Amino acid sequence: MTNKLELVCPAGTPASLHAAVDAGADVVYLGFRDETNARNFPGLNFNRKELAEGLEYAHANDAEVYVAINTFPEAGNPEPWKKAVDDAAKIGVDAVILADIGLADYAAQTHPDLRRHLSVQASASNPEAIKFYREAFGVQRVVLPRVLTLPEISALNKEIDVETEVFVFGGLCVMAEGRCALSSYATGESPNMTGVCSPASHVRYEDEGDRMVSRLGDFTINAFAPDEKAGYPTLCKGRFVTEGRASYLFEEPTSLNAAAMLPELMEAGVTALKIEGRQRGRAYIAQVVSAFRKAVDAAAEGLPIPQLNLDSITEGQQKTSGAYEKTWR
Repeated sequence: MTNKLELVCPAGTPASLHAAVDAGADVVYLGFRDETNARNFPGLNFNRKELAEGLEYAHANDAEVYVAINTFPEAGNPEPWKKAVDDAAKIGVDAVILADIGLADYAAQTHPDLRRHLSVQASASNPEAIKFYREAFGVQRVVLPRVLTLPEISALNKEIDVETEVFVFGGLCVMAEGRCALSSYATGESPNMTGVCSPASHVRYEDEGDRMVSRLGDFTINAFAPDEKAGYPTLCKGRFVTEGRASYLFEEPTSLNAAAMLPELMEAGVTALKIEGRQRGRAYIAQVVSAFRKAVDAAAEGLPIPQLNLDSITEGQQKTSGAYEKTWR
């Protein structure tokens, strides 16, 4: 059996950071309260003082903190992104998670001792791309897109000298992250530039009596019967009429839960497991992190993975193992 998997957990607020650490997170990842991170929602994220205090709390409890600076700098205005790297380094975070190639170069040149991870937003999923980031910018870990199968991950790890981190629970992105602009077609905003996918300000649910309709901006994304759970309206999980039949073209509203596959992920050479959900509250964080702490510990000891009982907090109360076990239709 390989080394114990590292549990990387989300925090959108200082309260969530405390909840994640208390529940057993090895690492908490977070972002600054600005456009430099891909969860730039109102009321979330950290200012510099909050980050310093959170880092102190994490380190006092044997946990680390990674800062996601994972959007792409605005043309002609790279300073906010450079400042984010500078401030993260000054505060003493354990790693920065970067997407932009220019920013990776800036971090390597300006703060060579700062550990650099490659964000899933960089969309690096083949040995050649990952080796380039390793050789050019000293990247030590890559977060892999949620569209790779287990055999693909295993084969990839055999060809690279870089740690790999994979998503194991939460929102399921079925597109090649870093290359998806679907949200921007409906709202004018996208994860890569403004840090939001299907921003809540554009989401509407309308009860039409015999059905519940979800809309994103001016677009109808789905219509749910009374006995169906209404999922969050994202274009990749919309139900559309094609050839006279309404169906989900990419993936139905569901969440990723790969807990049962932890032994296989360990055997595939994965270093770390990432839980999605920086926009979630501290109660959600505490529940999910606590459950996965038990699962990771069991897997490390070669014991059966316990039932996590997390279906009630997943999207549409449904779960999937995603591309780890299947390919997209």
